Amino acid sequence: MKKLTVVLLIALVAMTAIFASGSPEASSDSKATKVGFVVINDENDLGYTWNFMNGMTAAVEKLNADGYNVELIVDRGHLEDSTVTDANRELAAQGCAVVFNNSYGFEQFMAPVADEFPEVQFVSLTNCGSQLDGRDNTYNAFAAIYDGRYVAGIVAGMKLNQLIAEGKITADQAIVGYVGAYSFAEVISGMSGYFLGIRSVCPSAKMIVQFVGSWGDPTLEASAAEALIQKGAVMISQHSDTTTPATTAAKYGVFHTGYNTDMTSQAPTASLLSCRINWEPYFYTFIKNVIEGVKNPSDYCGTMANDEVLLTELNTAIAAPGTQEAIDAAIADLTSGKIQVFDTSKFTIGGQTLTSMLAVDSDGDFAADKCEAVWDGVFHESYPEFQSAPYFTGVIDGIEWLNAAY
Repeated sequence: MKKLTVVLLIALVAMTAIFASGSPEASSDSKATKVGFVVINDENDLGYTWNFMNGMTAAVEKLNADGYNVELIVDRGHLEDSTVTDANRELAAQGCAVVFNNSYGFEQFMAPVADEFPEVQFVSLTNCGSQLDGRDNTYNAFAAIYDGRYVAGIVAGMKLNQLIAEGKITADQAIVGYVGAYSFAEVISGMSGYFLGIRSVCPSAKMIVQFVGSWGDPTLEASAAEALIQKGAVMISQHSDTTTPATTAAKYGVFHTGYNTDMTSQAPTASLLSCRINWEPYFYTFIKNVIEGVKNPSDYCGTMANDEVLLTELNTAIAAPGTQEAIDAAIADLTSGKIQVFDTSKFTIGGQTLTSMLAVDSDGDFAADKCEAVWDGVFHESYPEFQSAPYFTGVIDGIEWLNAAY
């Protein structure tokens, strides 16, 4: 009897080993899949790179928890220059199976390294050239953040309405100041979506824009916000990487909506909420596919419906009454398609309704097959058949550029 028991135990252990060998958990003892990440700035910006790193860290933690052995190697603090080429090359040489790059200007410096390491996957985030460059190992990804900006605009517009109703400003003083990094499609699309959200609830609102010529310069961003406030802005928003527009708004007693991260902790008396891209699902899926030998799409656009475009928690201490209900309704209508951000009946350009605009990349080259992006009364931004990166470049009536920075 004792001998039979021992035999059964041995058989049980053997069966357990067989089943375990076919599960992802077994890979935890195998060689790690290395993932490289080249980033502009670092997590201390509390904005752009902070948001990217949160998404990447969460994705890697989830992959490891699911039994995939992943090692993350991060190369921080790069300008958009040849050091990015060096960083990509070094990460590939260290054995990374995939290397992500998180800034628009990194793509041109990343691309040549893809030719040197054809077995490595290279991803340029927020960009638009890699999916069409003829290489099998380069990719792009972005998200429909204009949907999130539209909702943030509703939040800002409702606050403007409250200020008007309380007699703190007049309707023609509903001026929004926008701190932009560069005057090209990614920024133009986002600020336009934001303005259209504002106008959907506060039709008297106007917006003035100051470009700073940098993705993440806290001093320049603060100076731009201050200049906009001095020109009458009572609401500040931004497409820039740091929190200084929020803290400047608080300093001068005006309000703010942010980008990439919840800025209410830095500016609790000013910042209403932020919109942001949730990068975790993309990172998780892309890396998992690399490990499993599944081909990833060359271009990917995250959506609000898939929780890849998010709003941070509303600062109810300063938000206008009914704002959360308006947020919930807008998200439902955007995800169902009832609201189209770039509905051409809702805005004009040069006094005219938009009837034609080609889908172009941020360098002015025609995307895909020179496709028309306006049909059925809508400008179709980040359309899947075109590209994930934005290509809306119109200057909507009601928005005034104070300068330009290319």
